[in-house]
Amino acid sequence: MTSRARWLIIVAAALMATVYVLPLWRVRLIAPQYPEGLGMLIRVNGVDGIKPNDLNSINNLNHYIGMKEIVPDAIPELKWMPWILGALIATGLLVAALGKRLPLFLWGGALALLLVAGLFDYWRWGYDYGHNLDMSIAIIKIPGMTYQPPLIGSKKLLNFYATSWPASGGIALGLAAGLVALAAFDSRRRRVTLEEA
Repeated sequence: MTSRARWLIIVAAALMATVYVLPLWRVRLIAPQYPEGLGMLIRVNGVDGIKPNDLNSINNLNHYIGMKEIVPDAIPELKWMPWILGALIATGLLVAALGKRLPLFLWGGALALLLVAGLFDYWRWGYDYGHNLDMSIAIIKIPGMTYQPPLIGSKKLLNFYATSWPASGGIALGLAAGLVALAAFDSRRRRVTLEEA
């Protein structure tokens, strides 16, 4: 592994560590009755409102359509995601210290799989909340209507305009993944060059 690749991995691990303080994802809802908008920040270990009372307001609105209350303590992923992230950071630093290509490729593959699994899990979570409604408590009942927010992008849900985008921590994770891919490419290219020499 090249020294540049090792530094790229160290920087990637540092970017990943920022996720402990930066939010991963940002969901916003705007409607005529909420022109200033309501929003949620999804973190590695919790969910909170963009403004102090936003999560409570979103839960109150969700009650009208029979959606489950969003209770961060009841979401198991938020308990073990900090540990998985910590293990990724520690193994990344170990890979940089070892300086070998095979551990880099294995770690990079594990990182890619975990990022894809995380996005899928977020989509599945949104699907569950938006589709599995309790119509016995719903005040607003529209047959066939579902309320899943978009994974990425924007979507109209009744009179609400919902947007969902990576927040600063999600962007940091994406940059970290890019640096790991660059490190793997750099190390692979050096191996090919040495074999040709």
